Amino acid sequence: MNETKIENPIVITPKAAVEIKRRLAEGKLPATGGLRLAVKGGGCSGFSYVFDLDQGPKDDDLVFEQDGARAFVDPKSFKFLQGLRVDFNPGMYKHGFQFENPNATKSCGCGSSFSV
Repeated sequence: MNETKIENPIVITPKAAVEIKRRLAEGKLPATGGLRLAVKGGGCSGFSYVFDLDQGPKDDDLVFEQDGARAFVDPKSFKFLQGLRVDFNPGMYKHGFQFENPNATKSCGCGSSFSV
């Protein structure tokens, strides 16, 4: 686990932190748990966001923590996610996690894929 100072880290908003912690508690995951963020090829814009809860970081993960919520990112995905802002919308329209990626040159309408 790499805990060195990272330029343009991933930002977890307070609303996203509350939701991550709620889901961890609901899923009965340990205190070491967090939101795993990754990128995979595919989607209508070239790359897709992949996210799920995980019990803890892997050895080479970068770990970002704000307001008691943690996000884990592998180094390969971080190249595409550096500076990402993770938010959560509790409303009926676009309900769920929202990603604002400064590296994306184009995003699909639903916000689940992007291109660089």
